[in-house]
Amino acid sequence: MAEQRSLPVPDGLEGERLDAALSRLFGLSRTRAAELIVDGDVLVDGSPAAKSDRVHAGAWLDVTLPPPPSAPTPVAEPVPGMTIVYEDDDIVVVNKPIGVAAHPTTGWTGPTVIGGLLGTGHRVATSGAAERQGIVHRLDANTTGAMVVAKSEHAYSRLKRAFKERTVDKRYHTLVQGHPDPLRGTVDAPIDRHPAGDGRFAVVAGGKDSVTHYDTIEAFRAASLLDIKLETGRTHQIRVHMSALRHPCVGDMMYGADPTLAARLGVSRQWLHAVSLAFEHPVTGEWMTFTTDYPDDLAHALKVVGEESW
Repeated sequence: MAEQRSLPVPDGLEGERLDAALSRLFGLSRTRAAELIVDGDVLVDGSPAAKSDRVHAGAWLDVTLPPPPSAPTPVAEPVPGMTIVYEDDDIVVVNKPIGVAAHPTTGWTGPTVIGGLLGTGHRVATSGAAERQGIVHRLDANTTGAMVVAKSEHAYSRLKRAFKERTVDKRYHTLVQGHPDPLRGTVDAPIDRHPAGDGRFAVVAGGKDSVTHYDTIEAFRAASLLDIKLETGRTHQIRVHMSALRHPCVGDMMYGADPTLAARLGVSRQWLHAVSLAFEHPVTGEWMTFTTDYPDDLAHALKVVGEESW
C-alpha cells in the first residue's frame, strides 16, 4: 500500500535539486526519486514541480511513496546443468552452473538454486527468510561451482554458525589478468558498496572486514591461474580484491577486466569457480570435502590461454 508523507524541506537541503532532496530525505536512488516526480507523486507547496527545480527551506512537500517491494518467492522448476554432488537427509551439495542465483531477489527473473532443488523434488530447510530457505552461503549468479544447501533445520543452524565462525574451507580458482606480485599473498581490505551506488562493491574505509588468501597455480603469458582461500564471504569479495590488486578476474568487465582478452579467450563472465568446499557435517561431525570440475567455458579459456606462447 502506498504511503503518504508530508513534511517541510529541512534547512540543510536549501537550494538542492528536488530529485536530490527526495533521495536524501527518503533513501531513494536519484533515478527512483525522479520517476516519482515525473509520475506526479510529488507536490511542492501544493503544486507539481520538475526534478531539476531547486527547493527552499520550509517549502512543504507532499510525497506519495510506493509500497515496499514484496519478497520474491522461489519458482520451483528444474535448472538445466545443475548437478547434485552429494545428498543425504540433512544437506545437499550442488555444482551450480552459470546464470543461476542462489535464491530469488528483487529484480532477478532467472533460475535459482532453491527453485531448481524444489523443482526436482528435493526438500530444503524452512529456516530463514521465505525466499532463501535452506541457503547458508551464496555464489554470484555467474560464478559456478560447489554450494551447500541445508535440508534439515538442525543442519541449517549448524551450517550458518560454521560459515559465520569461518570454520568452512572455501576454495576457488580464478584466472586473473597479468601476474600478481608477490605470486602468493593475502589481501586484507574492507569491502562495502561502491560509492557510485551502481551495484558494485569496492574496498572502502570503514567497510566490512574482508580477507582473501591467494596462491599462483600457474602463470601464463597474459594471465595467471590462482588458488583462492576465503576467510570471509563478502559479496563480490574475490572480484573486488583482485581488481584492487590491478589484476581483475578475466572476463569481469564490471571490475575493470580487458574485454579484448575476454573475447580472445571466449569468456563472457568472470573466470571464477568454487572448486571445493569442506566442512564438518552438521549432524555426524565428519569432515567432508567436495570438489567440482571447471565448466566448459572456463576450461576452454584456460586451454586457449595456455596455448599462447610467451
